[in-house]
Amino acid sequence: MEWSIQEIARRAGTTSRTLRHYGELGLLAPSRVGSNGYRYYDQDALVRLQRILLLRELGLSLPAIKDVLAGQRDTAVALRAHLRLLEQEQARIGRQIASVRTTLHKTLEGTELMAEEVFDGFDHTVHEQEVTERWGREAYAAGDRWWRSLGAAEKRAFQDEHEVIARDWGRARGVGLAADGPEAQEIARRHCAWLAQSSSRAPGRSYVIGLGEMYAADPRFGKNYDRHGDGTAAFVRDALTVYAEHRLSD
Repeated sequence: MEWSIQEIARRAGTTSRTLRHYGELGLLAPSRVGSNGYRYYDQDALVRLQRILLLRELGLSLPAIKDVLAGQRDTAVALRAHLRLLEQEQARIGRQIASVRTTLHKTLEGTELMAEEVFDGFDHTVHEQEVTERWGREAYAAGDRWWRSLGAAEKRAFQDEHEVIARDWGRARGVGLAADGPEAQEIARRHCAWLAQSSSRAPGRSYVIGLGEMYAADPRFGKNYDRHGDGTAAFVRDALTVYAEHRLSD
């Protein structure tokens, strides 16, 4: 069973031009090209396109998607990972919807609001299990204690500082600076200083390298950088890796 490029574009809600662009980037090759020059796609190509569209929807850049697909040879394993991410996002959005619905109802009724109801689905603890698995229970507990100790203005300032750093990463990537050059390494220094605020000690080499890998591989985190330009998360990873290897110790 195979489909023409026009059929696939229509069913996927995209365009033939986009599919040809994916082909030029090495993301989605047609299963065959007819004598008339038309491109045709088989079932394996359809599954690959689904993975590409899922990752795009999660905020990953096309170069980052290419890296992810190259590292995920087992289609079933990859799809399970995508499904898990989508289910997590679905659960978070569901909690936000319920929270806003509760806020609206209680506001109309004039009844008292509970903080845990208003902010359900907006809290940072959704990453508790992941942080614990990557860096240990104490790493999560320390970060959680620090975050809860901040006032609202301090939390906003911390988030605003990161946004400035993220924009600077995007500009550095956009003008073609080298990841190991002095300008990018200065942003890496600021990034590590920002990370150090949530810990009692400076972040170590393996932690920063692992964090950079997560930025590039996980669309939930990578989108914070790639929205400032495709490929920014990978650029951040490369620059942080250089900085960590030369400036940090474990």
